Amino acid sequence: MKFTILQENLARALSIVSRAVAPRSTLPVLANILLTTDNGRLRLSATNLEQGITCWVSAQVEEEGSITIPAKTLCDLVNTLNDRINATPDPKTATLKLVSGNSKTNIKGIDAAEFPPMPKPDLAGGLAIKGADLKEAIKQVAFAASSDESRPILTGIHLTGSENALALAFEAADGFRLSRRTLTLDQPVQAAFNIIVPAKAMLELASILGTDHVLVTISAGTIIFHTEEVELASQIIEGTYPDLTPIIPKVCHTRVALSVQALQVATRQAEIFAREASYIAKLHATPANGTAAKLEMSGQSPETGQMQTALEVSIEGQEQELALNVRYLAQVLSVMKTPNVALEI
Repeated sequence: MKFTILQENLARALSIVSRAVAPRSTLPVLANILLTTDNGRLRLSATNLEQGITCWVSAQVEEEGSITIPAKTLCDLVNTLNDRINATPDPKTATLKLVSGNSKTNIKGIDAAEFPPMPKPDLAGGLAIKGADLKEAIKQVAFAASSDESRPILTGIHLTGSENALALAFEAADGFRLSRRTLTLDQPVQAAFNIIVPAKAMLELASILGTDHVLVTISAGTIIFHTEEVELASQIIEGTYPDLTPIIPKVCHTRVALSVQALQVATRQAEIFAREASYIAKLHATPANGTAAKLEMSGQSPETGQMQTALEVSIEGQEQELALNVRYLAQVLSVMKTPNVALEI
């Protein structure tokens, strides 16, 4: 194995795959990144046995081969370099020699044969999704997933698709709120599926996705998201996701329509004063009755003081007042892409 690569290309690839490194694993090789030549490119892989990330990067390959190198050492070193990097491993000593400018370094590694095999996607039978759409859908539901590991089912995103359907459903809930997003597809789902994917893995995926199409394949308890440059594989959470449909009210007594931006500003102001009161803020919706309809938001605490702001709104239905966690409201507003929002109470 022998290759030459630009420092910025290697640094970018390392920043992506290092997200899947397991630094505190009992298996030393899981703290390493696998470097392999692959059809004229350099392939980097890392895994913690629950999630794995692979990244392909352009390189000038002179000899084929592979080796694993400690992720932290390699990342820290490459970030200090600023020139083209020449890499040559010594299979006998499992050492990688890096030469860049006036810098010469030898890094001790582990034989590539000890690295766990990475799952391979079925590129002929996957579901193609626009990367930008998938990224947006993940962000619009992942915030509602639970972080309580004692309830593993709720730490995932429920992903469902019906055979021949042109839509994919994403949903997450933590017992206090739920979020659901339906993603329209360009091609129909070939085979129905109903799975739970760890929200952490989905958020990692969203952070590395570009605008390219993503090929999604599911097999043997694993879901794989594949693009030309990046691939993420994650174990599927076993179990049955609760039916959230009955939780969502079928009717509302009051519907308030207003600007997302205006509500965001009011929410940030209320949060300042609600911090000392478990982040509880109040909403008071007053329909038009001789005066303009308005929505008042207030937050207060004995230590900080209080605030109240009135927003211009359109209201259908009766007068309503309620209290809620203002952080939950702020999180969902931060991922909305429309100029207006409707609050149904």
